[in-house]
Amino acid sequence: MKYLVEFIGTFFLVTTIGSVVIEPGAGALAPLAIGSVLMVMIYAGGHVSGAHYNPAVTLAVFLRGKCPAKDVLGYMISQVAGAALAAGVVLFLKDSPKLEAMKPDVIKALVAEFLFTFALCYVVLNVATSKKTAGNSNYGLAIGFTVLSGAFAVGSISGGAFNPAVAVGITVLGLSSPANIWIFLVANFGAAAVAASVFKLINPDDK
Repeated sequence: MKYLVEFIGTFFLVTTIGSVVIEPGAGALAPLAIGSVLMVMIYAGGHVSGAHYNPAVTLAVFLRGKCPAKDVLGYMISQVAGAALAAGVVLFLKDSPKLEAMKPDVIKALVAEFLFTFALCYVVLNVATSKKTAGNSNYGLAIGFTVLSGAFAVGSISGGAFNPAVAVGITVLGLSSPANIWIFLVANFGAAAVAASVFKLINPDDK
C-alpha cells in the first residue's frame, strides 16, 4: 500500500504542476497551487508511507536512517511512474500543446536546485522524522510551504523541480529538455545527501 500511496501523491503533484504551468494555467499563482497540493497529499498519505513523493526525499530519509533499504527502490519507481503517468494525463487534458523547453543557465540552475532541494530535505527530516518534533500537526504545511517558497524564488531560474520525479514529469511534458535532466538528478540527489549529513551533525542523538 505504501508504494501505491507514493504513486498517487506524486501523480497529483505532477498533474497539478503541469496543469497550472501550461497555459491556460494559474500564472503567478502556480507555486501556491503546487505547494498546496503537496501539503494536502502529505497529510493524506503521511501515515501510510511517510509521504515522500520525491526520490531525493526518499534518499535523504534513507541516509538519515528512517527508510528501510528494501523500500528505497520501490518508492523511487512508484514516484517516477506516478510522475510519468501524470505528464501523459496533462498532455491529454491540455490537448498536447506545443511547448518550448526552457533553456536554463546550467550553473545557476544547479545552484538553485541544490539550495532548495537541500531546504526541502532539511525541513522534511526535521519536521517529519525527528524524535523532538514527533506528533506535530504542522509538518505538511511546513513541507508544502518550502516547495512554494522555492518555486517563487527560483522557478524562473531552474524550473523549480527540487524533485527527480518532477524532473521526469516536466521532461515528458516538454517543459524541460531531456538533455538537461542531469541537472536535476545531480543537484537534487546531491542536496539530499548533504541534508541528511547536516541533520545527523546537528542531531547526533536522534537515531
